[in-house]
Amino acid sequence: MTVKYTKDHEWVRIEGATAMVGISDYAQTQLGDVVYVEVPEVGRKLEQGKEAAVVESVKAASEVYAPISGEVTAVNADLAGEPGRVNADPMGEGWFFRMTIAKPKELEALMDEAQYKAYVEGLG
Repeated sequence: MTVKYTKDHEWVRIEGATAMVGISDYAQTQLGDVVYVEVPEVGRKLEQGKEAAVVESVKAASEVYAPISGEVTAVNADLAGEPGRVNADPMGEGWFFRMTIAKPKELEALMDEAQYKAYVEGLG
């Protein structure tokens, strides 16, 4: 199981031919208490770097960008009633959507965990 990160703090977990997407622990910490999540519709085609979802907290509203291109195959419907899952378990139960991997080569441009950790440390 491979997890990659974007500079916009999304993570993508590769699960065979599909990927699961969410926001990083750093992102949810910066946002504060998440009060609303808008996930994309199943079947929507996403382009790498373009808006895919919206997350709102008591502090701000932020776009969630597609880390890779592909089609949405599933969404985490539980977030509608329990947006706090993003804060409680951003890398697990707080996932946003699953998608196909249209261009596997796009994954090469993303950071691995060590690179992402160094990137976040450089932000402080």
